Amino acid sequence: MATNLFDLSNRVAVVTGGGRGIGREIARVLAGAGATIAIAELDPDTAEDAAAEMRTMGRDALAVPTDARSSASVNAMVEQVLKQFGKIDILVSNAGIARNTPAESTSDEDWLSVIDLNLNGVFWSCRAVGKHMIERKSGAIVNIASMSGSIVNKPQPQAAYNASKAGVIHLTKSLAAEWAPYGVRVNSVSPGYIGTDMTKRGLATGDWGRVWMEMTPMNRLGTPSEIAHAVWYLASDAASYATGTDLIVDGGYTSW
Repeated sequence: MATNLFDLSNRVAVVTGGGRGIGREIARVLAGAGATIAIAELDPDTAEDAAAEMRTMGRDALAVPTDARSSASVNAMVEQVLKQFGKIDILVSNAGIARNTPAESTSDEDWLSVIDLNLNGVFWSCRAVGKHMIERKSGAIVNIASMSGSIVNKPQPQAAYNASKAGVIHLTKSLAAEWAPYGVRVNSVSPGYIGTDMTKRGLATGDWGRVWMEMTPMNRLGTPSEIAHAVWYLASDAASYATGTDLIVDGGYTSW
């Protein structure tokens, strides 16, 4: 019988921003594949609720309140996960936000809030977990970027978000090149418009939703599950020769 390359049994996965939305669905899918899950989430109640759900699935799970914008908080999270489970095999850097403000009126605070979480937070997480993976000479990192890192969305203004996600894609490629000799794979998934609460709020804003659907060849929103299964592939042994890639899952939006 052929080995199941998607089996994540006996692997420990950390999901930042894993308490809700796409992050929580990623945690569900990885748990369903057999992984032990650490939920690194800013809201402690949401983190524990997600971890409790993973336990109902028969998986070991840990909630770790984490501010991904703080390298000290991220480092402490990694230490706690290692103390509890002894290793980290998979990191999914998912935590992120968007600010829809015109560039010329974007405040320093709004710009920095997006960059601090979407880009710096990804680096802090990758660096902290990457050190451990390099020592073990094994590991898979999946960063959640966005199609906005490859194209400029319209009609909404979001220069900070676009720049942060472009940074995530290139950071992913840079880390993949540096860490490949140590057996650590680093990839990213770039979602298009996914049916999360944040996207649904955008659909109710003027002509945004109409334009988004007109520009998506499949003419629908994606689901968190469709992103989570892309992450599962990149985190698994099925993707053993994939590193430095950005997997765009956007219903064809970037095809035009």
